[in-house]
Amino acid sequence: MKDKVQEVLDKIRPALQADGGDVELVEVTDQGIVKVRLTGACKGCPMSQMTLKNGIERLVLKEIPEIKSVEAVS
Repeated sequence: MKDKVQEVLDKIRPALQADGGDVELVEVTDQGIVKVRLTGACKGCPMSQMTLKNGIERLVLKEIPEIKSVEAVS
């Protein structure tokens, strides 16, 4: 499961890196929750929650239906 999530994150990573940010996979829980760490420009960006929910989470849920949500950790 972790490998599948990493593949999806790799698809969105170039868009984040173009803005000076990045995303790092921290863990995938048994409950289907993906925990990620936003880094670079994304870390302190006021739009990071929107990026997380409307970008990263939407793509992960679309490609991996077993996942319930994506959360940011510090």
